[in-house]
Amino acid sequence: MTILSGVIFIDVLFERFSIKFKEYHLNSNPEITHLKAIQISDLHLKKLRFHHDAMCKQIENSHPDLLLLTGDLIDDAKNLPELESFLKLLPLATPKFAVLGNWEYWGGVAISELQCLYAKYGCKLLINSQESVVLKGRKITITGIDDFVAGKADIKKATENFSKSDYHLVLNHCPQYSEQISLEVDEKIPVDLILSGHTHGGQINFFGFVPFLPQGSGRFVGGWYTVGKHNLYVSKGIGTSILPIRFGARAEIAIFNF
Repeated sequence: MTILSGVIFIDVLFERFSIKFKEYHLNSNPEITHLKAIQISDLHLKKLRFHHDAMCKQIENSHPDLLLLTGDLIDDAKNLPELESFLKLLPLATPKFAVLGNWEYWGGVAISELQCLYAKYGCKLLINSQESVVLKGRKITITGIDDFVAGKADIKKATENFSKSDYHLVLNHCPQYSEQISLEVDEKIPVDLILSGHTHGGQINFFGFVPFLPQGSGRFVGGWYTVGKHNLYVSKGIGTSILPIRFGARAEIAIFNF
């Protein structure tokens, strides 16, 4: 029993502070110029630590074309200075786009202040809106949805000015709302990939048994899903919420090549 407790304790520490980088290739045609997007989700940053620094160095060494922040980077307004310290570690020249999570709302973060902070480091906060960027000759549109639980998620409003793009990414913190996205977007607005977080992979996951998932998770836990005709990736994220532990749900950064 003592040995088992020790193993569990070591695993809990390992999964929380050792961040796994997962890389996916979404286009198998080698003749098409590849772009690299990195998703950062559910940081729940309270204090900048060694693993955050190591993570940012690995992100920079990956030479991403795009950084996508899918909500809950902080969960208290008092942690904005820590978030600024984190943003300083990311490659400044790389285009960045972010959406809100439920905890930015619940933590009393002033949205206007967060927008200004993000903008200072080359990041656009999208709230039921979209932006396009041309990278390596390809037009990429990023649609950002307001949080489904604490905000007012509205995919129709977010895509009302959609124009044809080479690739369309949707950032949507709570994966449950992906079902609504799939129902409401029509064929005139193709969605190549929906990126979510929120679930932490269950945070405590006993070999597939997840005792608790937060409101807004729906049927989604972590990894790849097909929702209607759309592909959804649910990141397990980096930080923790409520309990400062992870088990069976190792922290992760997802890299997408397309």
